[in-house]
Order: sequence, then C-alpha cells, then structure tokens
Amino acid sequence: MWTYLFEVSGFISVHTFYSYKVDGFSQKHVFITGCDSGFGHLLARQLDGKGLHVVAACLTEKGAADLTAAASSRLKTLLLNVTDSASIGRAVESVSKEVGERGLWGLVNNAGRSVPIGPTEWMKLEDFTKVLDVNLIGVIEVTLQFLPLLKKAQGRVVNVASVLGRLSLTGGGYCLSKWGVEAFSDSLRRDMHPFGIKVSIIEPGFFKTAVTRLDLIEADLRRLWTRLPQDVKDSYGETYFDDYVKAQNFSMGLLCSPDISKVTRCMEHALTARFPRTRYSAGWDAKLFWIPLSYLPSCVSDFVTNMFLPLPKNQRNV
Repeated sequence: MWTYLFEVSGFISVHTFYSYKVDGFSQKHVFITGCDSGFGHLLARQLDGKGLHVVAACLTEKGAADLTAAASSRLKTLLLNVTDSASIGRAVESVSKEVGERGLWGLVNNAGRSVPIGPTEWMKLEDFTKVLDVNLIGVIEVTLQFLPLLKKAQGRVVNVASVLGRLSLTGGGYCLSKWGVEAFSDSLRRDMHPFGIKVSIIEPGFFKTAVTRLDLIEADLRRLWTRLPQDVKDSYGETYFDDYVKAQNFSMGLLCSPDISKVTRCMEHALTARFPRTRYSAGWDAKLFWIPLSYLPSCVSDFVTNMFLPLPKNQRNV
C-alpha cells in the first residue's frame, strides 16, 4: 500500500516538475527550419497559436505561401536552403532584425531528407553526402550561425534526430546523420550550459511525413538498383528488389503514425517548459520498441531488424 502511494506521489511530482512553463510567450521569438510540411509546418502553426513570434524557414515559395495562409499575421516566413552558407547568412540577418536586442529564444533544426536510403552496397559516396549535407552539416552550420542570437536570450536549441539515431536499420546517410545529430547535440548541450542555453533532442519513431513517403523512397531505390552492375544484382537475386519494396511498404504501413502532433507536442515542451528534457521519444513505437531494442545486445537487435527485410539469394550461412 505504502509503496503504491509512494510511486503515485513520485509520478505526480515528476509530472508537476515538467509542467511548469516559462513566462512571456509574446516576447519570445522562435526560428524553425523545414516548415514546408510535416513537423515544421504544424509546429509553426502551433506556436503561433500560443502567441510566440515564429519565423518559419521554408525551402520553397509554395511552402511559405501555404503556411502564411494558415497562420496569423504575427508569423513570418523566409526561404532557406540549409546546405547553402549564404542562404543561412541571409536568414540570420533577417532574424536578427526581427528579434533585436532580446535575441532568439528558440532554434528548431527540423529540416531533413531521407533519400537515398537502402542497402549500403547500392550506394555511392555522393548518395551519403546528399543526406548528410542537409541532416547533419546543415544542422551544425545553422546552429553555429544562430548561437550569438541564442546567447543573448539564453534560449533553447531543439534538434530533430530519430530512433534511427539510436538503432541503425538501413544503409545510406539517414541513420548516420541522425547518430551525428545526437552526438552534436550532446556536446552542444554541455558547451552551452554555462551560457544558459538548453539543448533538447527529439527522437521520433515512424510518422507519415514527406520523409517517409513511400513513392519517393521506392523511386529512388529503383534508381539505385538500376545502376548496379549485373553481377551485384545477381548476388541478390532477380526478385530481390520487388521483395524489398514489398517488405518496406508493409513495415512502413504498419509502423507510420499519421498523428504528427505527438512529435510537435514534444518540440513545444522543449521550447516552453521551464525544465525541458534532454531527450524526447515521440510515438509509442519509439518508446516501447525501437529505443528499448537499441539497449539489447547487437545479436538480438540484428535478428529483429533482419526480420523486416528479405534475404539476398547468395547469402552466406555464417
């Protein structure tokens, strides 16, 4: 009985601790990358509705126009390519004028891409760099250029990683980039702590966004498969590509949640809570499957993840 009451009391205390909010939303500015769709688009609208000043960076003019039409006049948009240093510099200049001496309260590094993604042997070096340039190098450069504004406000940095930054499920640059975001965020958090800047990592499970669009992933997989030398194709077998796509479509259809607000609620908490968490696991698949699986021995995680994909024809029994 006393144990039960102690556990309930502990749960309530922790919940209360994390529920305290910072003051002065109307005086705070947040800059978000990747707002054309998905997490960034929804978060921008969500924070705008709470009264924060949002500067939303989009890759395309259409993305910016769609967001502007869906938000209040308080929200500002700008175009940003996170792989272009000059584009980032222009964004910093624009945001600096917007925030003035108050500085920037929040930076959300959300922009990302998934393809090319697939078996490692199908890749070339440029396939890795296409993803790393956006998901990791882009995050680093945007953060470095915005740090002076963040230090003024003793603000927050929120970096979007993934459960694939805990457990690598496939080849290509995506998993590598998310592991890199985890490491960069950890070192940044420790380095910026003396300056009052808090850094949080968002680790979403699988959600239905542009990053998980099956038509785009399948089209790029076909490109990778088509250019392979015939001897490499033969080692996988003539049906392997079709089997791989079917298995991927089945697992993604099973795992991907349409409720992306599970992710944006974590982002919002990281920006508005007085005591933000270091890491947020978003989605039940992340909390109950992928992250626990990442702590198990490699032989166990290898066995489980291999169940999701077909085996090559010329596999070796080792």
